[in-house]
Amino acid sequence: MATVPFAPPAIGQEEIDAVVSTLASGWLSTGPRVHEFERAFAAYTGAPHAIALNSCTAALHLALLASGIGPGDEVVTTPLTFCATANVALHAGATPCFADIDPETWNLSPAAARAAVTGRTRAVLPVHYAGRPAETAAFRELAASHGLTLIEDAAHAVEAVSGGRKVGTTADYTCFSFYATKNLTTGEGGMLTTASDEGARFARIAGLHGMSRDAWARYGGAGSPHYDVVMPGFKYNMMDLQAAIGLRQLAGLERRLARREAIWRIYDEGLADLPLTRPAPVERGDVHARHLYTILVTPDTGWSRDALVAALAARGITASVHFRALHLHPFYQERFGFVRGQFPAAERVSDTVISLPLSGAMPGADAERVVDTLRQLVLGERA
Repeated sequence: MATVPFAPPAIGQEEIDAVVSTLASGWLSTGPRVHEFERAFAAYTGAPHAIALNSCTAALHLALLASGIGPGDEVVTTPLTFCATANVALHAGATPCFADIDPETWNLSPAAARAAVTGRTRAVLPVHYAGRPAETAAFRELAASHGLTLIEDAAHAVEAVSGGRKVGTTADYTCFSFYATKNLTTGEGGMLTTASDEGARFARIAGLHGMSRDAWARYGGAGSPHYDVVMPGFKYNMMDLQAAIGLRQLAGLERRLARREAIWRIYDEGLADLPLTRPAPVERGDVHARHLYTILVTPDTGWSRDALVAALAARGITASVHFRALHLHPFYQERFGFVRGQFPAAERVSDTVISLPLSGAMPGADAERVVDTLRQLVLGERA
C-alpha cells in the first residue's frame, strides 16, 4: 500500500529549470535572483522592505536585534509553537515569557498576552498558528499602548490576511519560513518584512556578517571589491539557488492555496460527524493560509492522540504533531521553572492535536483515503 506523505513539496519543472538556469549562470550565492525575489515578495505582501534570509529563525533573531531587544528584556509569546520562536529571544539575551492561547483559535490570546506584560516587556510575538491569522489589530493596540515592538511569526502564513490587511504589513516586523514543508518552499529559507527603513538596513547588514556590501554589489558589475565591517553580524543570507525556486513558488502560490483549500473542504466535510475537534471557522475579512489541518482527539473517540497517530501510520498515513507546548519541554522547565498546569488551553491542544497530511501537491484521493481511514478507526466503519 502506498504511503500518504505528510506534506510533500509542490515542486514542478519550472522550479527545476530555474535551478538549472541558476547553476549555469555561474552565480550561486546572494545575487540578482535574491534581489529579484525580495522585490517580488515585497510586492506580494505590500511591505516596503523584504529581506531574504536562510531561515525564519534568522528573521526572528534579526527582528529582535533590530528592535534593540537584549539582556534584561522580556518577549511575550505563545507556548504552542516551534522552539525557534522562543529560542531567538534567548539568542538576543532576552527572556521568553509565555501566555496562553485562545481555546478556539489556538493562537496567542491577546488578553493573556496583555496580562503577561511587565515593566521589562519589550516585544510581543504572536504566531499565526497553522496559517490562521492572529488577532493582529488587538496585538497592534497592545503594542502601542505599552510601547512594545510587534513581531509576528508568520512561518505558517505566507498567504494570510488579517482583518483585511495582508500578513507582512500588520506588524513592525513579520517573519516567514520557506522550509521544505511550507506553502512556499525554497528547501530552507526565510524572509523578513518591515516598513522600517532603519530596521531593514540593519537586517541586511547584520544578516551578512556585518558587511556594508554583499558580493553581488562588489563583483556583479563595475563596483568596487571593498567593503566595511560595521558590526559583528551573522551568516544569515539566502542563496540565488534558493531564490530561483522561491520566485517560481511565489508565482504559483495562489494556485496551490486553492488546492489546499480543496483538501481542507474534503476534511471538513468528511470528518464533520466524528467526535474530533476540527479547526474553527475563519473570521470575516481574514484569509487562512491553510498550512496545517489540525484536529484534536477528544476522549469519546476511544483513542489517545499517540495511539491514533500510530494506527494511521500502520495504515500508510503519515500524520504529525504541532506542537508539544514549549513549557512542557525539559529545557524550558529546567531553565525557567515552568510546570504543567500554567497554560491549560495550550496543554489541551499539545496533548491531543494531530496534523493531517496536507500540501499543494496532495491529490484529492489521498485526502479521501485519510478521511475513510479515520472513519474506520473512530467509528469502526468498514472500507
